[in-house]
Amino acid sequence: MASKHIPTEIKLHQKSKILEISFETGENFKYPCEYLRTHAKSAEIETSDIPVAGKAEVNIEKIEPQGNYALRLFFNDGYDTGIFSWDTFFDLGTHYDTNWAKYLDAIEKHGLKRSTREKPEDGKIKIKVLYFMTNMLKVTKKETEELILPESINEVQKLLKFLRFKGKEWETMFADDAVQVTVNKQFAELFTKLEHGDEVAFVPLSKDL
Repeated sequence: MASKHIPTEIKLHQKSKILEISFETGENFKYPCEYLRTHAKSAEIETSDIPVAGKAEVNIEKIEPQGNYALRLFFNDGYDTGIFSWDTFFDLGTHYDTNWAKYLDAIEKHGLKRSTREKPEDGKIKIKVLYFMTNMLKVTKKETEELILPESINEVQKLLKFLRFKGKEWETMFADDAVQVTVNKQFAELFTKLEHGDEVAFVPLSKDL
């Protein structure tokens, strides 16, 4: 079956739990793995009135092309029977906001939770931060520290913004394009999610800083 929408690039950001797809018409969508897992179409899901829940930590382990029209996604919770056509991906990306709002309403209605992981009672995230290079240490005054973050500071870009509030030198050092960031020793993007217990390292990109 011919697809109306043809992808030009597919990237799996495993640390961020994001599947990114660009289409030939110019659209670019970033699909959280949780969104794809909870909106997959298969017999056992479509015949149930209860939404799939508890998948906030789910990730995609493998992607398998299905001819030239779809992808089969292998999730790390063992689910591997969902096949997503290009048109399905396009539809999921276009209607993400509406679909996600309906999903959140549905799990609340059934008394379900997105995550099965225990969170700190105070709702804050504790991470270990490593600062590398001599020039960076002149600003930070320390090689490592533990930070306790509000729950809203839950991705790399928000962490950088949080650090920039420490002063003018920090504002320059931790600009979005001034540092390379790793999370648990894996290179991270600005949208990489942060979780309680993560180790985050910063390396300045400019030798002039």
